[in-house]
Amino acid sequence: MATVVNGSFASPLAYATYSPPSASNEGLLAAITSGLNGWSLVLTGLLLLVAYDQFAYIWNKGTIAGPTFKMPFIGPFLESVNPKMDKYKEKWASGDLSCVSVFHKFVVIASSRDMARKVFNSPMYVKPCVVDAAYKLLRPTNWVFLDGKEHVDYRKGLNGLFTRQALEIYLPGQEEVYNKYFARFLEISQKENGGKPTPFMPHFRELMCAVSCRTFVGHYMSEAAVKKIAHDYYNITAALELVNFPIILPFTKSWYGKKAADMVLDEFAKCAAKSKVRMAAGGRVTCVMDGWVKSMQDSEAYRQKLAKDVEVDPSEKPNPLLREFSDFEISMTVFTFLFASQDATSSASTWLYQLMADRPEVLDKVRAENLAVRNGDRNVPFSMDILENMPYTRAVVKETLRYRPPVIMVPYIVKKSFPVTEDYTAPKGSMIVPSVYPALHDPEVYPNPDYFDPDRWITGDAEQHPKNWLVFGTGPHYCLGQTYAQLNLMAMIGKSSLFLDWKHHVTPKSEDIKVFATIFPQVTNLLSKRPTIWDIT
Repeated sequence: MATVVNGSFASPLAYATYSPPSASNEGLLAAITSGLNGWSLVLTGLLLLVAYDQFAYIWNKGTIAGPTFKMPFIGPFLESVNPKMDKYKEKWASGDLSCVSVFHKFVVIASSRDMARKVFNSPMYVKPCVVDAAYKLLRPTNWVFLDGKEHVDYRKGLNGLFTRQALEIYLPGQEEVYNKYFARFLEISQKENGGKPTPFMPHFRELMCAVSCRTFVGHYMSEAAVKKIAHDYYNITAALELVNFPIILPFTKSWYGKKAADMVLDEFAKCAAKSKVRMAAGGRVTCVMDGWVKSMQDSEAYRQKLAKDVEVDPSEKPNPLLREFSDFEISMTVFTFLFASQDATSSASTWLYQLMADRPEVLDKVRAENLAVRNGDRNVPFSMDILENMPYTRAVVKETLRYRPPVIMVPYIVKKSFPVTEDYTAPKGSMIVPSVYPALHDPEVYPNPDYFDPDRWITGDAEQHPKNWLVFGTGPHYCLGQTYAQLNLMAMIGKSSLFLDWKHHVTPKSEDIKVFATIFPQVTNLLSKRPTIWDIT
């Protein structure tokens, strides 16, 4: 067969009518993008983000309890703006471990006693994180955010501020504050409101703030500053709610909280400067700040002797040997004391007054015990001996803290993948939240747990279950001031019983719980404080 050859070959470049294929309307990429506009690109990107957010949630959730799917991006944020105690109880009942995801944060909730204790006692895997805004309000270098040995060493320098000997030093200042505020309570109730039911929770908050400030910084802070802190601290509390907008924007809760925190830090720094001057001049220790500053100055004096080759007896070496802390470092630390005490004691005091008003037989027993331990003289001032010999008053305080624990959960951040159980590992960067309420309402440990019964701490066996007593946490970050807190509440309610009488305006929701960082009665406490046969002196 003959082969036909095209003998008129010409180069395409030389062929004037040749046109190369258009790249604009051919090829896979062109086919995909040819029908897209700006809005469709945005929608596609959004759908991809939603899919990723959903996949990440399901992957992190694994086998633990929690919603099958997450509301895109925000999760249960809107629900968390006004948290309900019933919702928390549902979550705790759903399993030992459960989860939610809010914005970018995946949260594991440890509900059972054993799961909560495991989190508290796992510093290798977790560290306290409070909430995102806390680093900005308390400052990133604050000691509460330290970890491992650095945290342990710092804490050793603070332990001496809450010994029995130290706590007795602070009692006169606390009693001075209580005398003043109890007289003020009578004035509010009798003169300003004519004995009518009066919302007292704001006054309890101010009282607790005043007592804390007197304990922590003595007389270095003015009454006006104390009132401002008590008033503005509400903004700090709101900014540190568990679920909040993650960025500080003007006129948001976090923004107002940051302004209030800056003010508190500035006031405490001024107090630190005053304490250093007074302690250097040989002043007597009257508050926590004085005790800490004196320890620093004693440590520095010891180092100076060594530097000058002065022979020093080993017994003179301060233990622990502290470095010098700046005014602002002292301020940050004292701020954490206020942070730990203000809302918790405000909650506890509100519940104490309400529970005792509604149970007059409890108030009568507390009153009788406080009078007896003072040998019938109600004017005998506080002392550690008195406070340590009031078993029933102590039982009332402990039962209040069990029945209505001020702090119901404590957020931690997962530093590295945390094998919480054989079947579940909490991912690095997630938040894990041990809950204390279920352990304190375990019917196997506290029979009839939703009944207020101080006697369970005296004739019952409640004291035999320390593993369930998680009011102040456990592990390396347990509350440093737990003894102080309980003795302070005992002193407050004991003195109240001797100098005041009070009635509670009961409503159907009086013992329902409102969650606001800590827990309070659902309806603002309505107390009418009126003088007994005794007058405030």
